[in-house]
This record gives sequence, structure tokens and C-alpha cells, in this order.
Amino acid sequence: MIDMTFLLLVFFMVTSVLTEQKTNKDIDLPEATASIAPKNHTLREVINIDKKGNYSLSNKTVTKEDLSAYLKKRFGVTTPYVVYLRADKNMHAEKIGEFMEIATEARVEKVIFGVLND
Repeated sequence: MIDMTFLLLVFFMVTSVLTEQKTNKDIDLPEATASIAPKNHTLREVINIDKKGNYSLSNKTVTKEDLSAYLKKRFGVTTPYVVYLRADKNMHAEKIGEFMEIATEARVEKVIFGVLND
């Protein structure tokens, strides 16, 4: 029983570190006073969109086509799957629409938008 507890502890520590590494620190998130933090932080893919409209996965810039192919492949393996979208508040809103089209084609079930809450 102690071994199982230790393994779960290590798993969650590694998972939380990987999630933190995928976030782009240069993104200036929009503020939302009525935002609610999700309770479940597992099974989520972090997508970043910087102020120039560039997509990034794990701090690696990718094209629209690469992102689409990645999400289609990823969602074919693990479901249900959640996408955590962190978009810079100074980018064009049409990029959000473009991302939502990509997510819809990949059959993403849920998109969580990253915001700051004061």
C-alpha cells in the first residue's frame, strides 16, 4: 500500500512539472473576474498563442497544419481529452476562431481558456 501511494505521488509530481513546462511565460493572459479554475488538471494538452498569433506546443512553435495533425493524432489515442488554451490578450481574435476550427476538426471535447483572476 505504501508503494502504491509513493508511485501515485511521484506520478502527480512529474505530471505537474510537465504541465508547468508547457506554458509559455511570455504570454500576457487576459483578465476575467468571474473565472473559475478547473478542478481536474489531468489529461489536458496546453496550447499557447503568442501576441503575433504563433501557436506553440511544449514551447516549440508549430504551424496551423502541424497543430491540426497533432491534435487529430492525440485525440485518437486518449479520450476524453481537454485542451487548455493560453492566448495572449494582445493578439487578433480571429486566431481564436481559427483554433476553434482546428479543435472541432480534431474532435476536441472541451477547451479551457487561460485567464488571470484578480
